[in-house]
Amino acid sequence: MTNIVELTEAASLQIKDMMKENEEENAFLRIAIQGGGCSGLSYGMGFAHEVEANDIQLEQFGLKILVDQESATILKGTKIDYKQSLMGGGFTIDNPNAIASCGCGSSFRTANNTGTPEEC
Repeated sequence: MTNIVELTEAASLQIKDMMKENEEENAFLRIAIQGGGCSGLSYGMGFAHEVEANDIQLEQFGLKILVDQESATILKGTKIDYKQSLMGGGFTIDNPNAIASCGCGSSFRTANNTGTPEEC
């Protein structure tokens, strides 16, 4: 499966800085979808040290990325960026598969997957 997720250079640099600050330079970036949030699905990003049997391995801007096969279906075509502003910075996620999201923007659902909605 190609074009699962695209990280911008700004996002990759921010993640590499976070890895360095946390002494995780040799780790993978794991991107996953989890059940929960107001709309039923939420994004997860963290550091991982082991490749699981159902993981797809990617590399962008020298950053090693893991996405499990179930999350890959939901993430296909997603773009992750990092924006800096006067009010601080943060990651933005543009998922073309999301058809609805909650007001706070932290959860979503797709046409084929409603996840497990929770109260906000």
